[in-house]
Amino acid sequence: MDKDILILAIESSCDETAAAVVKNGRIVLSNVISSQIALHTLYGGVVPEIASRKHIEKINQVIKEALKEADVTLEEIDAIGVTYGPGLVGALLVGVAEAKAISYAAKKPLVGVHHIEGHISANFIEHKDLEPPFLCLIVSGGHTHLVIVKDYGKYEIIGRTHDDAAGEAFDKVARAIGLGYPGGPKVDKLAREGNKYAISFPRANIADSPYDFSFSGVKSAVLNHLNSCEMKKEEINRADIAASFQEAVVDALVTKTMTAAKDLKLSKVAMAGGVAANSALREAMGAECAKRGITLYYPSPIFCTDNAAMIGAAAYYEFINGTRHGLDLNAVPNLKIGQR
Repeated sequence: MDKDILILAIESSCDETAAAVVKNGRIVLSNVISSQIALHTLYGGVVPEIASRKHIEKINQVIKEALKEADVTLEEIDAIGVTYGPGLVGALLVGVAEAKAISYAAKKPLVGVHHIEGHISANFIEHKDLEPPFLCLIVSGGHTHLVIVKDYGKYEIIGRTHDDAAGEAFDKVARAIGLGYPGGPKVDKLAREGNKYAISFPRANIADSPYDFSFSGVKSAVLNHLNSCEMKKEEINRADIAASFQEAVVDALVTKTMTAAKDLKLSKVAMAGGVAANSALREAMGAECAKRGITLYYPSPIFCTDNAAMIGAAAYYEFINGTRHGLDLNAVPNLKIGQR
């Protein structure tokens, strides 16, 4: 395509209000994020109603900042990309309503984006050489998927969690050992001070589903260990618990990803989602990929957590493939990957 394509992207699926301007799917001209973490920390997790209200307060501001930082006008934008699912329905509705309003007023095409496809596309931003096909492990607070990226916008899920997502398990364990919210970064930090072999926590294997995950068992094992220590009046070593729990989760993620890559003969593996920023996961996945001659890709931490740049990247490929949404676009909190 000869002409540069500029996407104004909006993301509001959970507790970050974000807007970005992305050129040709891989060049980020601006990426503005208004985080609500400090607010939700008071409650130990995201409160959907509060998140929605904050999105309403911030969304116009972040969009103006994104356009200003990119040094472009709305007239120069080629399309509006927006997350329409999955996520918190009230939060999604704020972004979708805003995108539809801008699309109508500015007479710009509207492109709805799947949030998880956005996470996958974050890898295109920093890895200009990455092209499909490849295997992607998506690990976040709400999702743990193994996906074959067959082409731009074409995905096949081959593995998923049967219960808790990896990030959800991190948050619950962090709360149980008194670390608070958000759990993932705090467990990662504390785990560096502990012995990851101190406690043997279980790794779940799903019968007839070699690429599927389950993390409720390891979470329950941590809670049982804590209860046992309290009953026996034994000292609770939080660092060892954090390190051993993290090791169990990372081992499961890496083992199943490597099994899938081998079985499917894929030489490129990517990671995406908030948990992809975990230092132990990056180290372990990197080591195993190196052993097998597999090239590993993952975004910088800022593009692992929710942001609009990744939505802009995904929207670009949807746009050039002809995807357009009407003003009847609605939020779909349980949107399935690949669903249109």
